[in-house]
Amino acid sequence: MMRTHYCGELNEKHIDQTITLAGWVHRRRDHGGVIFLDMRDRDGLVQVVIDPDTPEAFALADKSRSEFVLKITGRVRRRYAGTENANMPSGQIEVLGKEIEILAQSETPPFPLNDDFSNVGEEVRLKYRFLDMRRPEMLERMRFRSKVTSKIRTYLDTNGFLDVETPVLTRATPEGARDYLVPSRTQPGSFFALPQSPQLFKQLLMVSGFDRYYQIAKCFRDEDLRADRQPEFTQIDIETSFLSDEDIMQITEGMIRELFDELLGVKFAPLARMTYADAMRDYASDKPDMRIPLKLVDVADLMQDVEFKVFAGPAKDPKGRIVALRVPGGGAMPRSQIDEYTKFVGIYGAKGLAYIKVNDLAAGLEGLQSPIVKFIEPIVLDLLKRVGAENGDLVFFGADKAKVVNDAMGALRVRVGHDLKLFTCEWAPLWVVDFPMFEEVEDGQWTSVHHPFTLPKCDVETMKNNPGAALSVAYDFVLNGTEIGGGSLRIYNLEMQKAVFEALGIGEEEANEKFAFLLDALKYGAPPHGGLAFGLDRLIMLMTGASSIRDVIAFPKTKTAECLMTHAPAPVDGKQLRDLGIRLREKEKPAAE
Repeated sequence: MMRTHYCGELNEKHIDQTITLAGWVHRRRDHGGVIFLDMRDRDGLVQVVIDPDTPEAFALADKSRSEFVLKITGRVRRRYAGTENANMPSGQIEVLGKEIEILAQSETPPFPLNDDFSNVGEEVRLKYRFLDMRRPEMLERMRFRSKVTSKIRTYLDTNGFLDVETPVLTRATPEGARDYLVPSRTQPGSFFALPQSPQLFKQLLMVSGFDRYYQIAKCFRDEDLRADRQPEFTQIDIETSFLSDEDIMQITEGMIRELFDELLGVKFAPLARMTYADAMRDYASDKPDMRIPLKLVDVADLMQDVEFKVFAGPAKDPKGRIVALRVPGGGAMPRSQIDEYTKFVGIYGAKGLAYIKVNDLAAGLEGLQSPIVKFIEPIVLDLLKRVGAENGDLVFFGADKAKVVNDAMGALRVRVGHDLKLFTCEWAPLWVVDFPMFEEVEDGQWTSVHHPFTLPKCDVETMKNNPGAALSVAYDFVLNGTEIGGGSLRIYNLEMQKAVFEALGIGEEEANEKFAFLLDALKYGAPPHGGLAFGLDRLIMLMTGASSIRDVIAFPKTKTAECLMTHAPAPVDGKQLRDLGIRLREKEKPAAE
């Protein structure tokens, strides 16, 4: 073996031992004829000292530069008093280097891999990801990710789950995002799809009698990207038979609680349950950040008879909503900040942001500061009473179609909570339950809130007669305003599955074409079953405090689904396309002026 120890494992118990290290030069310092090398490997850093009395080793150390790969043999000794480094696990000791071998030299990296890293752009980092991953911060995140997956496997194995791999080449299914398609050479004109999730296969495993399944699975979605989205991502996929929704939530909650306890020292109390209806009413979000104590209050009933059209219109519209958001102590907020928030809600379609500053309630209308008070004088004091306003508060209002209000005011609530540092705790996990089965996309047309295999809480006849009122046996695990897991009980009755397809406008012919294998399986003794999938990348992002899932994935894509390191996606040669029976259309030339 080329090494006897990793750099990061050395400590006081190794004093006086002769050891051999292999790793990279993190930093080189020349102090009065003595050379110091901070050596780095995947486990951490250790300081190596090379004296001139070992001339051959000293000469090689003198040639070495940052990111050279070295093999060093030396003796571990205690650092001199006053030179210890409490910030390093190995900070009480150092290695007196006796023999050095330069295994590989390095050009000057395109960015520093030490503390001088703050001004490095993400594009450069992703282009040289193999270097970026050498940084201790990235190494630690990848080590942490490995610990998480290891503990997940142990937990699920202990609880009787079987690790089963499902196909990556499958057929396209409607799961809410565009599929990545793979052309078939052996079946010209036909395509595989990369799985958006193993959903149908894990249901088929339940029909097969596997009872408890899990997989840490790669999934693929061709969709617009954000900080918490990637075209390929990893999910902790779980499915069970003969368990209730409460059973599934208890088992999977236990897994998350164990992860946080053992890896972060954070103990979660049993998680609260919140219905989707309550979440939307109070927080305008199905993934509320419960660290922020602010709540929205519905006030449309008070606005029915005001002459101010901005409020009167949505108040009388069955699809409208008017909410108030009270910000305690927000009255000190400058107008420039209110203008910033007005621009912010505009991103979500809001046409403006009405507000009232409460300076002195005892003074009545004279104690209020707002451009809208004169339009709603008859009800303004009742309005402030409804929201519990006190002196020094600021009250924002959102009025529009319900979706616009929910998107804008839900986001504003979170933004204000962050800006004013209103957090009441560090971690706020909860389950959101009782989701609607469907949401309306056009008059009389529905789409699944989760997916079309989710079990409704109603019977088949109710589903057929009133699909818009149906609730699902679904549950989302929400942490700090991020949905990190979602699941449901599944339909295991053929008639109910057909009724749901019918509500979604999926006819019998289309259902048979796309889901014949699932529908066939439901004819042959399908057990009651359900499951859940956690987004591993999102979970690691939150646990490590990273700002993006790109920082916890070894080789991520950009926001435009490109790999800057390998330059993927890339054109392929004509022969490959001919073998696949594919011809590319030429780009249309712009019309001449």
